[in-house]
Amino acid sequence: MHHLLRKQIILFIILLGTGSVLKAQKEIYREDHDQWPYYFGLTLAYNKASLHTTKHEAFLLNDSIQSVEPGASGGIALGLLATLRMNPYIQLRANPQLILGGAKYFTYYLKYPDTGEQDVEKKTLPSSIVSFPFQLKFNSDRINNFRVYMMGGVKYDIDLASNSQARNAQDLVKLKKFDFGIEGGIGFNFYLPFVTVSPEIKFSNGLTNIHSRDPYLKYSSIFDKIQSRMIVFSIHLED
Repeated sequence: MHHLLRKQIILFIILLGTGSVLKAQKEIYREDHDQWPYYFGLTLAYNKASLHTTKHEAFLLNDSIQSVEPGASGGIALGLLATLRMNPYIQLRANPQLILGGAKYFTYYLKYPDTGEQDVEKKTLPSSIVSFPFQLKFNSDRINNFRVYMMGGVKYDIDLASNSQARNAQDLVKLKKFDFGIEGGIGFNFYLPFVTVSPEIKFSNGLTNIHSRDPYLKYSSIFDKIQSRMIVFSIHLED
């Protein structure tokens, strides 16, 4: 009897919960939002940047540096968001951002260290980037207060911490100030009573060779090309 009563209570709770969910789903928030010609928002993001390198033939002739490994730390970004409706399924979006942190670095393993050097040397390249992404957003049909979308586009970056003009920098790898790349990703729109919250993940590949190569710099001459890579997790808050 107790076992049967317990099953009935559990079934009642499940039915009650299901009924509550269905009732909530019937309430559509801001149903006319998709008809707006444009709207704005804010972006908070965390990024993980990296560098893709191509060795120069000078690396094979170098008798001091045995190997080198690129790396980077995570950074945060703050941005603005502007969306223009083209049709019910396609939107044009601009998302300028200020990306802070995410310093890049190279770890060098030396066979013959110079005076004052260690067998392993780490060279850090600070990074503060102003990024200008322009994207096309492809929306699915809206299901109650939820929708999936995919996006793709281009971006133009300006590295405010670029050291390409530095002088007397024998221990540096010089990176150019400007970069151009492509990006793509997927996101989700959650419609709330007063705001749309949109978590998104995207992948960005730089197309530009950002290496300002100097054949007379020990740590720079071994590289031919350096291109940027980035994974970004964003939370968009839209009106």
